[in-house]
Amino acid sequence: MAKQEEVDHMEKYVLSTGIRVGTQVKTKFMIPFITKATNEGLYIIDSKKTLSRIQTAAKFINRATISKVFICSGREYASTPIEKFCELTGATPMLGRFMPGTLTNPLLPYYIEPELVVVSDPQVDEQAVLEATNAGIPVIAIANTDNVTSRVDLVIPANNRGRKSLAAIYWLLAREILLQKGTLKAEDSMKYEIDDFETKITEEEMEEESERAPPLKMRSQRQ
Repeated sequence: MAKQEEVDHMEKYVLSTGIRVGTQVKTKFMIPFITKATNEGLYIIDSKKTLSRIQTAAKFINRATISKVFICSGREYASTPIEKFCELTGATPMLGRFMPGTLTNPLLPYYIEPELVVVSDPQVDEQAVLEATNAGIPVIAIANTDNVTSRVDLVIPANNRGRKSLAAIYWLLAREILLQKGTLKAEDSMKYEIDDFETKITEEEMEEESERAPPLKMRSQRQ
């Protein structure tokens, strides 16, 4: 497969993960990243802006001490993507409930001083965003069309709810970080594929997820 064909194939695959499919709500903060709304009322995110912001986010991350870049998420589907991302880049994962005072109270045993905080959802990870802001720590956030990003320094516009989408975002970000550092060449393969970044669920959970998915017409529009 020629290089351009590989790029086109990868772009189509990334789009098939639903990375650009937002919600039925848009905030004033996310309007600049939205291209249109589907017949079902779902707002579509500009994938070119997503990829551009991923490149910018990689630059920010590479300027920091990577072990002091904390990747936070209280969202279950973000766990595996973050673990794989941190394994490849050396960043530090913070999964599950964010304990109050983690970034603001030096007397606590779990107090930390990151150089940069990355969150998967400004709403779910609101406590982390608030404390980082109060502590003067820059925040990068993956934000959907319905997110409020007033406390976020850099927004990566993308679907931050879906398993496949979260896997794609963190895979792309990890790859871009390694490319910019020079530890990975454009023609090289990653240690993990996007599918490896995806949080696995049971068949029962998959059926429930399928029932909640948009109708077939909508899914075909994602391709």
